[in-house]
Amino acid sequence: MADRIFTQLADFQTEFDSLGPADLIWSRNGVHHIGDQEAALRSLAACLRPGGLLVIAESGLPPRFLPRDIGMGRPGLQARLDAAAEDAFGEMRDQLPGSAATVEDWPAMLARAGLIPSGTRSFFTDLPSPLGMRAREYLHMHLTRVRDQIGDRLDPEDRATLEHFVDSDTHTGIGRPDAFYLTATTVHTARSCRSSV
Repeated sequence: MADRIFTQLADFQTEFDSLGPADLIWSRNGVHHIGDQEAALRSLAACLRPGGLLVIAESGLPPRFLPRDIGMGRPGLQARLDAAAEDAFGEMRDQLPGSAATVEDWPAMLARAGLIPSGTRSFFTDLPSPLGMRAREYLHMHLTRVRDQIGDRLDPEDRATLEHFVDSDTHTGIGRPDAFYLTATTVHTARSCRSSV
């Protein structure tokens, strides 16, 4: 398939037109970085050949990795991390150029972009405890990113607990036997219904 597949670098906001027509467009966690998400979907839809497929992965289940009570700090750390991440995400969206509020009903948004929604499906990553080395390394990377992005939004106790997880691979940190990793990526698809004539 080397003669049919190639990569092309383009700015997501300003260079859609340079991409040329496509049979398949896959976007994962990209559209939410555009202020006007519906305009972004319309631009992507315009790049599809008749019958072409747009795949948008933009929602799902945030990663879960801890029981509610982990024996340190206040119970419910995971929920507070989620709340802080949601606040940070909302602020990021508000600060984007041309930010426009929209109900994030992705099938409806795809339909408004002139496409025919063709399905929604969630794909689960379920790594039960105890985690293997590679999974613990990934969890460490994830929590390091969480700390760097939202650590300043946490109260001192929660920040200290998160720091312990990032800095420790003992039975109370990333290496604890009850740590797990569960998440879901939800994918929405839609087809171009434009005529080829």
